[in-house]
Amino acid sequence: MAPIFLIFSFFIATLSPLPTSSSSLDSETKTFIIQVQHEAKPSVFPTHKHWYQSSLSSIITQGLDTNPRDIIHTYDTVFHGFSVKLTPLEAHKLQSLSHVITIIPEQVRHLHTTRSPHFLGLKTADRTGLLHETDFGSDLVIGVIDTGIWPERQSFNDRDLGPVPAKWKGECVAGKDFLASSCNRKLIGARYFYGGYEASDGKMNDTIEYRSPRDSDGHGTHTASIAAGRLGNGMEEGDGYSSSLCLEGSLDPKIVRGKIVVCDRGINSRAAKGEVVKKSGGVAMILANGVFDGEGLVADCHVLPATAVGARGGDEIRRYISLAAKSKSGSVPTATIVFKGTRLGVRPAPVVASFSARGPNPVSPEILKPDIIAPGLNILAAWPDRIGPSGVPSDGRRTEFNILSGTSMACPHVSGLAALLKAAHPDWSPAAIRSALMTTAYTVDNRGHPMLDESTGNVSSVFDYGAGHVHPEKALDPGLIYDISSFDYVDFLCNSNYTTKNIQVVTRMKVVDCSGAKKAGHSGNLNYPSLSAVFQQYGKHKMSTHFIRTVTNVGDPNSVYKVTIKPPTGMVVTVEPETLSFRRVGQKLNFLVRVQAREIKLSPGSSNVKSGSIVWSDGKHNVTSPLVVTMQQPLDD
Repeated sequence: MAPIFLIFSFFIATLSPLPTSSSSLDSETKTFIIQVQHEAKPSVFPTHKHWYQSSLSSIITQGLDTNPRDIIHTYDTVFHGFSVKLTPLEAHKLQSLSHVITIIPEQVRHLHTTRSPHFLGLKTADRTGLLHETDFGSDLVIGVIDTGIWPERQSFNDRDLGPVPAKWKGECVAGKDFLASSCNRKLIGARYFYGGYEASDGKMNDTIEYRSPRDSDGHGTHTASIAAGRLGNGMEEGDGYSSSLCLEGSLDPKIVRGKIVVCDRGINSRAAKGEVVKKSGGVAMILANGVFDGEGLVADCHVLPATAVGARGGDEIRRYISLAAKSKSGSVPTATIVFKGTRLGVRPAPVVASFSARGPNPVSPEILKPDIIAPGLNILAAWPDRIGPSGVPSDGRRTEFNILSGTSMACPHVSGLAALLKAAHPDWSPAAIRSALMTTAYTVDNRGHPMLDESTGNVSSVFDYGAGHVHPEKALDPGLIYDISSFDYVDFLCNSNYTTKNIQVVTRMKVVDCSGAKKAGHSGNLNYPSLSAVFQQYGKHKMSTHFIRTVTNVGDPNSVYKVTIKPPTGMVVTVEPETLSFRRVGQKLNFLVRVQAREIKLSPGSSNVKSGSIVWSDGKHNVTSPLVVTMQQPLDD
């Protein structure tokens, strides 16, 4: 069996605080990334780096500043430019140079905090399924940018795998506790980048960090193995805010010793609360959700026996403790934590996790977000030896696998599925792959009911799940796809009212002409697999908009698709034409969607959201696009 290949890039980033006074504006430096028009380099400079250094010298007042402005890093692949530490005033001066496109201050990118193949419906025994169609991801290369990797884990074992693809041009960079031989036919490359971190915060602490691709955090190892890993064969009531949250130093050992402690979620990590309880002499912990977390429960590896309860359960436990404390009989509240084993076939499932990223899209509301949802709760994957499974410093346990939850766990599931689809359809664009995943997703649970929001127990909405939960086997054969070209994205930026210079920064185009794009439509006309209409009620009794979409036939050569419309409540939706007749694979046909709405009573500043769908079917494929309409009542002048 040929492998899904894995490359790994390890970045350390930092974010310096913004200046808070006018004096600091002139003297305090932070790291900026400068993008330039590389073709504007004068021939007098032998290299781009010489040119960049000259540009820096021209904006620094000689004699007033003796601090060097050494270039931290130069960029020449995705874009051209460099990074350097500057004062905000110097950055402003540099921005005025004609060849400088944009200057971006450094930003921190935080980590987003098994049975996945079976849960996703991937069939290992089905010879016509996605895994066998792609030879289990043969010759795919997946790149991961994260905290590092622990190459010795079995998830990255290259036993019985084929050779590294001839097209691979990357490298395996050695470093502390990471030899070049750490890479193999599974983990085919690894690099690490720390220049920006050291330029901003000084030298790395080599006692807790690796100056190499090796993982000292665990997040990178966990997510990489999800995307491309191998298949594996007595209580006391808190006396205040900090004590109820079980913060460091907040618990009285005299009160806590020998007891089960109820801790509220918030401020410090869930595992850290258990460490606080253990240090104070507690024997176990009940971790209670607050209103924000609702009923969503997350499995954690704790340093002492612990269980989690939802917000309602937490309220009931606290009420029980309070009543016992007030009882004249002197009764003492008691509890027992019993582990009943791993439960399979839980109903209902799937549900939208409490931590799931939700819409609407604040920047471009005409584009529905999220696109789809995928497994991200209680995911078992590889774990490094450097850190205990709970992540707290006192945890001396070591394990090859760990359970984590978060959007970081959902993302590599989708990345892996996208890689499999690319293997099955090498000619598909990223937009085509996204379309296949979205139009074949489902929105009902294993009971046949609408998916629930785990945090509230209520039915979830289109802003919770987008097109729905991924269904990889159906995505292999979607019937029709909504493809998007690079020019379509330029038109979208034009219709989103970005300036010409903004668009040049993104596209690296020398000339941008938006006149044709703005005549053709609006930003909602990007050929997306979903449709989102936003109406502003400025005293209008009737409002309307339209969407133009193009679908490409990737199913049977001679196919006839008929449309079924499920309009959002109170809306009138029409589609022209109602039938699409294809004569060949790859043929493209257009259709027009019109949406009409009547004004509804809303208070100033409020909104109302209704959703429906448009489904194209040939009897074999059901190509589903969610349709959401948002009515907004502007604030009174």
